[in-house]
Amino acid sequence: MPTTVQLENVSRLFGTFAALRKISLTLDAGRCYVLLGENGAGKSTLLRVMAGLLRPSYGTVRVLGQDPEQVRDRIGYMGHAPMLYDEYTAMENLQYFASLYRTRTCLSGEEALRSVGLDPALGRPIGQYSQGMRQRTSLARVLLSKPELLLLDEPFSNMDIGSAHQMLALLERIKGQQRTIVLTTHQRELAAPLADAMITLVAGSVDSIQSAGPAQKL
Repeated sequence: MPTTVQLENVSRLFGTFAALRKISLTLDAGRCYVLLGENGAGKSTLLRVMAGLLRPSYGTVRVLGQDPEQVRDRIGYMGHAPMLYDEYTAMENLQYFASLYRTRTCLSGEEALRSVGLDPALGRPIGQYSQGMRQRTSLARVLLSKPELLLLDEPFSNMDIGSAHQMLALLERIKGQQRTIVLTTHQRELAAPLADAMITLVAGSVDSIQSAGPAQKL
């Protein structure tokens, strides 16, 4: 199976604080990896390192065989902030973000919105959307460039259970397209049906990896 992400002894320091400590992981194409851990365990930092938004202090990171900064247009990153303009409609937002991809063929705004179950003709500004609709619009923004690696930081945050299950169904469909998904969540039971492996971080280190079998303590 092709490898999407390879991390070898990755550490990330902020001053004297080690947010990540000697993490080594191999993530394969077409699989979903769920990062678990308490606040401050390093989940968001690890996503940002994979996205090329942070450089590791030590160790090496390869995404699709290259430095993450060289393949950013093949990586979709959704952080805590929705990265949307509240005064614009969903379509206006996506048209703007699509214009930023100069060298990559993107989905149309209509295609991206329909892929997440939203009506492209909806004329309300984003500021009037429910949290579930905002999250789905943010995911549509991520999907515009047809990324091969999706990095999602708390995609179910502040969603009601119905919206969360809609998001799960969307991610299941995306995974079926042989894309790799890495997401963080505090809702282990919610993400379990989607996960091929659950990776628990404790104090910046990989504590265990749980796949189809019992958890492996590292």
